[in-house]
Amino acid sequence: QLQLVESGGGLVQPGGSLRLSCKASGFVLDYYAIAWFRQAPGKEREEVSCISSSGGSTNYADSVKGRFTISRDNAKNTAYLQMNSLKPEDTAVYYCAKPRLAQRMCVKPFGVGSWGQGTQVTVSS
Repeated sequence: QLQLVESGGGLVQPGGSLRLSCKASGFVLDYYAIAWFRQAPGKEREEVSCISSSGGSTNYADSVKGRFTISRDNAKNTAYLQMNSLKPEDTAVYYCAKPRLAQRMCVKPFGVGSWGQGTQVTVSS
């Protein structure tokens, strides 16, 4: 059964860091680009970052560029989102996503086929 499970969220003070993980099961992560999205209360879900299947290509939303780093370990079937210099406006539920097709590169729109259950990130003093 195909599944994406996020972990690593929590409460952190402004300026702090968190590392989110996205563990995939039921499919081989190597064949797919992976994206991270987030949804804040009252706002639409937005793409934060994407990484190609090999990890050689990444992109970021302007709002997180220079602060977030996406990575993956295909041997562990896991993708990561390292979040540094967190701001209150980063507060949201963060989701990882797999594309519908065997899509190796990051394209827009991402074409989500499956979502994880999400992990809450709260940035507050």
